[in-house]
Amino acid sequence: MSRSTVSLKGALTPIPTPFDAEGNVAYGALADNLSRWNDFDLTGYVVLGSNGEAVYLDDEEKVRVWETARRAIPSGKLMIAGTGAESTRQTIALSRRAAQAGADAVLVVTPNYYAGLMTSDALVAHYYAVADASPVPVLIYNVPKFTGVDITPAAVARAAQHPNIVGMKETGGNVAKIADTIRLVGPDFQLLAGSASFLLASLALGATGGILALAIIAPQEALEIYRLFHAGQLQEAAELQRLMIPVNAAITARFGIAGSKAALDMLGFYGGPVRPPLLDLGAAERKELRDILEAGGVL
Repeated sequence: MSRSTVSLKGALTPIPTPFDAEGNVAYGALADNLSRWNDFDLTGYVVLGSNGEAVYLDDEEKVRVWETARRAIPSGKLMIAGTGAESTRQTIALSRRAAQAGADAVLVVTPNYYAGLMTSDALVAHYYAVADASPVPVLIYNVPKFTGVDITPAAVARAAQHPNIVGMKETGGNVAKIADTIRLVGPDFQLLAGSASFLLASLALGATGGILALAIIAPQEALEIYRLFHAGQLQEAAELQRLMIPVNAAITARFGIAGSKAALDMLGFYGGPVRPPLLDLGAAERKELRDILEAGGVL
């Protein structure tokens, strides 16, 4: 098998899944939001990652979300589908359905229910099996905050030897680990910062780009950090990185998915409710979020 190729340079954003007041997927709102994000020079989108509440959708909803998103995403932008599941078998099935729906690549989170048994050998075997069966390139998704599983740089390097495993979203934020992973993998493997909070540091260490929740509400700012770095304007990049830290934290660690959706509502997109058991923001939290967005120049 020859090595798969897909360029992940730049900034991608992991889009939320919109729901209506009854908790159903709001497919029209999904398409409308994408039409507005398409105005920015984003490399593409992750559809049904953590930020998309993927764990709360059934398989048929997932397929329809991917199909709806693909129709709304221009051919020049990537659609990366989140297809990770607990079993290798289900991950393969979802990856094949995502490819049929038009995904350019799949993002596969580390299995985690039996976290203590997710050894490096188990994880590498899982990713190899998925990559063998997937019709499109595979990205590893490491998000220990949610999974309790933290794949090692050595295991990533082993997995990266598979020609259909082309990159990784690293969300842990450990810059020493990011550096070590980049040191160990081959030059064609593309590591992506999983948060704007450490985008600049990751780029300096050799990351290809980022999958950034910040780009949901501040796509131009996320893109500008990337541009300034590659233009050699490091002081300006650092200043913008620092300015965006509170904004990024507000829609990730502080308020989570409900925060990103509330922020979208404030910006004139469709955010809407989260799907239970998640809770929407209360009035006081919305005010705090608005103040943060205004202070960061986003709102």
